[in-house]
Amino acid sequence: MHFKTRSIHAGQGPDAAYGAVMTPIYQTSTFAFQGVNQPGEFDYSRSGNPTRKTLERCLASLEGGEFGFAFATGMAAEATVLAMYGPGDHLIIHDDLYGGTYRLLMSVIAPKGVDIEFVNLRDVAALQKAICPDTKAVWIETPTNPLMNLVDLAAVANVARERNVTTICDNTFLSPYFQRPLEFGIDIVVHSTTKYINGHSDVVGGAVVVKDPALAEQIGFLQNAMGTCSGPQDCFLVLRGIKTLAIRMEEHNRNAIGIARWLEKHPKVASVLHPGLESHPQHALALTQMTGFGGTFSFRVNGGREEVFRLLGGVNLFTLAESLGGVESLIEHPCTMTHVSMPEDVRAAIGITEDLVRISVGIEHLDDLIADLEKAFGNV
Repeated sequence: MHFKTRSIHAGQGPDAAYGAVMTPIYQTSTFAFQGVNQPGEFDYSRSGNPTRKTLERCLASLEGGEFGFAFATGMAAEATVLAMYGPGDHLIIHDDLYGGTYRLLMSVIAPKGVDIEFVNLRDVAALQKAICPDTKAVWIETPTNPLMNLVDLAAVANVARERNVTTICDNTFLSPYFQRPLEFGIDIVVHSTTKYINGHSDVVGGAVVVKDPALAEQIGFLQNAMGTCSGPQDCFLVLRGIKTLAIRMEEHNRNAIGIARWLEKHPKVASVLHPGLESHPQHALALTQMTGFGGTFSFRVNGGREEVFRLLGGVNLFTLAESLGGVESLIEHPCTMTHVSMPEDVRAAIGITEDLVRISVGIEHLDDLIADLEKAFGNV
């Protein structure tokens, strides 16, 4: 089936009990045994829940995987995956990544004895050089948050596979509609389903999808043991959001590329970081591993912090807020918002500077969004 069809039907047949077309919310903690020493498919909702199972099957189908896992938040998904590693293990992390992931790695994972090394994974030779006998995993974001750099998924997967190293990719920015890392050889895909997959800014959630049964067994055990799973109400909301994922992503993509092209010509914009633009240094790579560019990108404003803050304070339709991927448009300042947990010198080294603005373009009318930015630029 095509993606649009699977987003509505995959794992989502009529409910067995009463034939409900929409998956019911099984708001229960406990399930009765069928008899002494005879548990049913579900016994306790931390270990499994019918609503969650439906979502997990749908997520696996959309990513082209075999096993899906739904988590309470995107960070819960990341923490559960990282719990597979312990003292002495070496993890290679792309040096340009979400600030919350950086905080988790450096404040929680590294103190437990895991060796964290940040490497520019756009350089495959640097990856080859960084891998050592203790290397267990490579962590990728592509496009990266917020600099919109790309990592060659197939190249990294090939190098890692030759050295028996697991590859992990955060696919939040594009969703499985525009990019499916498993198809390029990546082992584990991670999502914040809060973003595009749910798409309505009314629930937080996370997901992990894999093909390999051994990895699935590890992740499933940790999800249950750590209790990081998503609740049935949240799973229901994400399932509802998934049904319009394809339609929403097309509109996000059209609006974002339209604004990016407009910003490229604006005299108060120094540069636009959008992989769909021919000016992006990795545009050719984008065309080989992405079928669209999503709705989130960044740009640099001429001048300093004061000019950026005037822009942020001058918008009306764009809401000044963290997060991304909802139907409404958001604008934020990575230095003081999403990436403030990164040390200042680390931000500066990778290019998250005071002039950088990130926008999540919603599905409002393009002309209205451009008019809102133009009016705000009048204050800069």
